[in-house]
Amino acid sequence: MKRKAYRPAIWLLLAAALLALPVGANGEMYVEAYLGGNFAATESFNFGASPHPTLTYNVRVPGRFDPAVVGGLKIGTWFVKEGFLGFNYPAWMRFFGFFLDFSYHRLNLGHQRANYRETFLGLNNRGVLDFSSEGTAATLAFMFAGRYGFFPDSEVPFGRLQPYLAVGPALLFTTQQPRFNFVRFTGPFLTDDQDMASKSNVALALAVETGLRYMALKNVSLDLSFKYRYAEPSYTYNLSAGANNFFIAPHSVTMNQTLHLFSVQLGAAYHF
Repeated sequence: MKRKAYRPAIWLLLAAALLALPVGANGEMYVEAYLGGNFAATESFNFGASPHPTLTYNVRVPGRFDPAVVGGLKIGTWFVKEGFLGFNYPAWMRFFGFFLDFSYHRLNLGHQRANYRETFLGLNNRGVLDFSSEGTAATLAFMFAGRYGFFPDSEVPFGRLQPYLAVGPALLFTTQQPRFNFVRFTGPFLTDDQDMASKSNVALALAVETGLRYMALKNVSLDLSFKYRYAEPSYTYNLSAGANNFFIAPHSVTMNQTLHLFSVQLGAAYHF
């Protein structure tokens, strides 16, 4: 895994935390840690070879991801009069806010097969692709949120029960390390078993989240939320000729994915 790809997200999160701490003593700011489960779906993704003199092919893999544990951290504020940077927001702004959300989970593709056709030495051949991959996903989301309060009291005037909805852009930092085996049924019977090096990608994503926050204490809340992320990462790998492929020159393949990431998480937050 290429850790350098995650450094911009970590530095942005730390900078936000340092900015938030000194100005939020009297405001409705919060830091939340959460844990949950991630369930990923993808449209069947393309897995195609770059053109070279003897071989062209394009195959669509089903794209079944394994469930994974997701963990993360939120740093946010609601736009109350005593809130972020001390701005004197109008009263109606208390229904709106902003938070940074950083999360991490595995993004593995279990073993799966796909039929494909190829053109090899001018012949149209058929075969099957055995495919699996190990990967990771880290997300830094910039979320704009709206909320409403129920059951207000003297300790929590806005309301102890606060449903909310948030949407915003995100940076999705992913890695994929695939293993695949091409087996041809027609033409020369060849196999091509490859273990690829891990490749990383940074993709612009869309994040949407809805949740229900309960203010258990004046400064402590519990948060049950559901999150959706959409992104289209791409990875390119270099293939060797393979021990059994005397006719096929080394070439590269590109894996284009369309990701739909769903997660459910439970968090605890401290408000200051």
